[in-house]
Amino acid sequence: MDIVLATRNKKKVEEIRRITAGLCINILSLDDHPHCPEVVEDRDTFEGNALKKALETASCTGKPSLADDSGLEVEALGGAPGVHSARYAADAASGNDPKNYEKLLADLVLVPRENRAARFVCCMALAYPDGESLTFFGYAKGSITLAPRGKQGFGYDPVFIPEGYKVTFAEMEGQDKDRLSHRGKALEKLADYLRSAA
Repeated sequence: MDIVLATRNKKKVEEIRRITAGLCINILSLDDHPHCPEVVEDRDTFEGNALKKALETASCTGKPSLADDSGLEVEALGGAPGVHSARYAADAASGNDPKNYEKLLADLVLVPRENRAARFVCCMALAYPDGESLTFFGYAKGSITLAPRGKQGFGYDPVFIPEGYKVTFAEMEGQDKDRLSHRGKALEKLADYLRSAA
């Protein structure tokens, strides 16, 4: 079965392909459907954005579509940056990771290490051309570092240490991060659904 990812983010496509490698599905992306427009993420929840992207992409391509909306919630910042994670720095275009995590570290500069609890949230939405849809959530708890560390991954990975570890997501190999990540956990639930529906 073909599933179109509602993204042109190559790192995200690579990560999802790696996690779903054992399933009988063929992962495509919006690069394979250049006529489909970018979906504006204007909802105020992760679930709202993920469902909007998945439903519009399924309608445009005529194929099942998978979309995620994910972000970082920091306790000391009242849950920010949340759904605004990709554009947290006002002068950052979507995907300008260093500007976003540099703003986050600046906002936490007076917050001690023990009060930097955070979690990554991922909502994965699967939508079909007939409008049917399902959502799957995953979470990764951890804390924010004092400075960025590591070169792997993307987004806020260089400043996030998962619970029970001393290294950031950006210091981990991809397979190790997949096992712990919010996206990996949401995709595990999706994989269970696809196996049961096969």
